[in-house]
Amino acid sequence: MTHLTVQPTVAVAPAPSPASRRFAGLDGLRAIAVVTVLVYHLFPGVLPGGFIGVDIFFVISGFLITSLLLRERSETGRVDLRGFWTRRVRRLVPAIAALVVVCSAIALAIGGDVLVGLPRQILGASTFSANWLSIAADSSYFAQGAPELFRNLWSLAVEEQFYLVWPLALLAIALVRNWGVRLAIVLGVAAASAVEMAVLTMPGDDPTRVYFGSDTHSFGLALGAALALLVARLRPADLDAGETAGQVFARRWLPPLGVASVLGIVVAAYGMHDDAAFTYRGGLLLVSVATALAIGAAVLPGSGLGRLLDAAPLRWVGARSYGLYLWHWPVFVLVCAAIPDENDPQTALIVGLGALACSVAAALLSYRYLEQPIRRHGFGGVVRRVRMAMRVSRPARLWTWAGTAVAAGLVAATVAAMVVAPTATGAERFIQQGAASLKGAPSPAPSPGSSSSLRTPPDPHPVAQGPDIAAFGDSVMLASAPALQQSLPGISIDAVVSRQMHTAPDLIAAAAKADALRPVVVIGLGTNGSISEDTLERVLDELGPRRGLVLVNVQAPRSWAPGVNSTLDAFAAKHPDRVAVADWHGAIAGHLDLLADDQIHPGMRGGAIYADALRRALLQLAEHSTVRVANPWDQAGPRPQ
Repeated sequence: MTHLTVQPTVAVAPAPSPASRRFAGLDGLRAIAVVTVLVYHLFPGVLPGGFIGVDIFFVISGFLITSLLLRERSETGRVDLRGFWTRRVRRLVPAIAALVVVCSAIALAIGGDVLVGLPRQILGASTFSANWLSIAADSSYFAQGAPELFRNLWSLAVEEQFYLVWPLALLAIALVRNWGVRLAIVLGVAAASAVEMAVLTMPGDDPTRVYFGSDTHSFGLALGAALALLVARLRPADLDAGETAGQVFARRWLPPLGVASVLGIVVAAYGMHDDAAFTYRGGLLLVSVATALAIGAAVLPGSGLGRLLDAAPLRWVGARSYGLYLWHWPVFVLVCAAIPDENDPQTALIVGLGALACSVAAALLSYRYLEQPIRRHGFGGVVRRVRMAMRVSRPARLWTWAGTAVAAGLVAATVAAMVVAPTATGAERFIQQGAASLKGAPSPAPSPGSSSSLRTPPDPHPVAQGPDIAAFGDSVMLASAPALQQSLPGISIDAVVSRQMHTAPDLIAAAAKADALRPVVVIGLGTNGSISEDTLERVLDELGPRRGLVLVNVQAPRSWAPGVNSTLDAFAAKHPDRVAVADWHGAIAGHLDLLADDQIHPGMRGGAIYADALRRALLQLAEHSTVRVANPWDQAGPRPQ
């Protein structure tokens, strides 16, 4: 066995007795972390900031791993790297392997969108590179349509990369004789990671890159490591020497700070949002600092917070938190894929509760029959015990051969699932078809017979036709583009995936500057987030008094969709002479089978309903609006080319 010895000493606490090797409160904090994540995923909207549970895990991991390494260095004078990495493999790999083959086999049976991207995901699970492979594939953690089966393994990839690099880095840091410099180096790593996350975060853009990146999301791990250095340094002082300033601070101020930090974590779980720039520009860092303070207070000798967090229910959940985290997301995705109308409010509650029950059951089985035996006896030890049982017991032989056959079947099903996995979801295919219909298609000028070419229209209420309309939208409009072009020939469409309403005023301003606006502007945004009346007022101001506006409402199983539709209706009622609402939500309500599995994106038949809803809104605008379709180009600038 290879041992790596480093001579410079690291200031650590005296070797604890076997009874004191467990840190108080860590299981309780793990329980808080996994509960917040489970609620965030299984019951969307109940705990908007539940994703911060991952950052709690990061700080705990950084603290625990560093403490174990320091303890080993203190007791033996060296760090057994092979032994350390072997223990990590025993801890992580068996449960992940079981998760992958079981869930992949079930996904094969269900079929469809749940298989998309499976080969890449399994490669990421096998190599602990899921975060970087997802970034390379431009896969979004926050996308809620047709979610990936093993998306949650990104955080395990970040931790495993830390486990691989950190022991070597810690041994290098140990060569620095000054303890303060060592601590400053670790804190500098944390600061650099947090600053990089803040700098790379672009408000309004998908934050997956900074959330998944090992470089941008390692500050929690580094803060946990720094805390381990501090705890090791603040060992009990000799009675004659008295307490150091750090020990006085820890004794007097750390306990109340720890309690306040736990409360702050709970508040953040309720109040932090995954689409807020503050989350990535300091918010997650504050959660990590609060977690470090809570750990520091909990591990103090005789800590009341430690005893509170060591309550039996919390310890029970915390000890099984790894399995709960592993299983909950794939189980939830599979249940959603198997149950129709899973986004109906009542069905969604049943889906969440059912996924929770299945996840708990799977985690308990994994913990008892897989994780614990391998942690205690190792891979070889488990094999030897199974062989011994087979020699002395016929039922054991039957169970072993049956288990082997099941495992072989699951592996074969996993391979088959990878082979047949589609490259795109149904929604993505609809969007790709829409993008293809727009590719290379110029925005045509009004035809001689169009209403916009007539200085005095014969109809006192002319209805806008395709050449009169400039449309701006998101992926729903993009998927509907072929039907819109067929129904309204000559329409100008500018649609982009994940676009939000807050971008609309700038889009209108840019189009006006380029003389590309038309008499009627259609905006189909709101699928990807909430909207405000102020934004809509800015849109109307940018359009000027001579243009009409049609707002397409939202069909999406999202918490913000009802609020978006109410805001659009209220705004149209406030400006009836210039604004109409295309009721896409009402039109498609009875035909959700024409949408992709995400119940958001239409194909050609669903797009025809989208186009019909728009035509009805154009008719309403013509009947009630004071805007004359024929005149705006003559008075507001040249016609678009």
